[in-house]
Amino acid sequence: MPRVFSGIQPSGELTLGTYLGALRRFVADQASTTSVFCIVDQHAITVPQEPALLRQRTLDTAALYLASGIDPDQSTLFVQSHVAEHSQLAWLMECTASFGELSRMTQFKEKSDRQQFVSAGLFTYPALMAADILLYDTDRVPVGDDQRQHLELTRDVAERFNRRYGATFTVPEADIPKVGARVMDLQEPTRKMSKSVDSPQGTVLMVDDPATIERKFKRAVTDNDGEVRFDPDAKPGVSNLLSILGAATGEAPEALATRYEQYGPLKADAAAGVVELLRPIQHRYAELLADPSSLAGLLSQGADRARVTASATLERAQRAVGLRG
Repeated sequence: MPRVFSGIQPSGELTLGTYLGALRRFVADQASTTSVFCIVDQHAITVPQEPALLRQRTLDTAALYLASGIDPDQSTLFVQSHVAEHSQLAWLMECTASFGELSRMTQFKEKSDRQQFVSAGLFTYPALMAADILLYDTDRVPVGDDQRQHLELTRDVAERFNRRYGATFTVPEADIPKVGARVMDLQEPTRKMSKSVDSPQGTVLMVDDPATIERKFKRAVTDNDGEVRFDPDAKPGVSNLLSILGAATGEAPEALATRYEQYGPLKADAAAGVVELLRPIQHRYAELLADPSSLAGLLSQGADRARVTASATLERAQRAVGLRG
């Protein structure tokens, strides 16, 4: 089976877009792939974090993955900092990537412009991401457009390492979802829904209560012509609502559009669909967080499983460069 790796930062609550664009797909694919899911807490500390909050968000993120249907018996779910091989291989990646390559990373430029203190870790972030992926002989990496450049660097570094030292790493391919990958902001429907963007009323969180979800959809931006049709270019707000309702119900947005003559009922039905979609996830999420020791135990088991592959890959890479006999 193809090996798939995905990492997510515990830097904020997961959004409806994360669930529809990524998590739900991971759940559907886990029976036909060897899936490795990593909560990348070391990436999170490239910018200052409050320690207690980081620890809690790490558990929260793990609980949402499990509540969404990630099966720890089928997939490997663990915390990045619990597997030391990530940091160790990252140094080899830093010594293989060039300063120029890291300097050209768009995300570094954007994030460093917003920070008073720019850590060296923020600059070398892509090298750690390369280590995350290459440790697990990854075939496919599900990524959004915002991470495509980092994955291209991972491929370049892997190929360079293999040319210098012999076949060591599997060179991964990007796996860009074609359907359901982009859930747009309810207030700014030309922009992808994201917790990292300051748009609290436009972002639906997986843990939002029903009343909050209904309020956010009721206030969703549409347009002034009053016609319900699926046309993402001309009618991004209405099309986003139709896409979300379609994702929640399993129906095509184009077909759904024929049932509505006004925006109000569409907003109400989209909200109701999302509430029902998230209800069982939120229930399971609460159960998992109510037993933190069991949740920590599952993550420890995942780290033990990850370490088997990670340690073998690291040793192979260290032998290749001459760090081991």
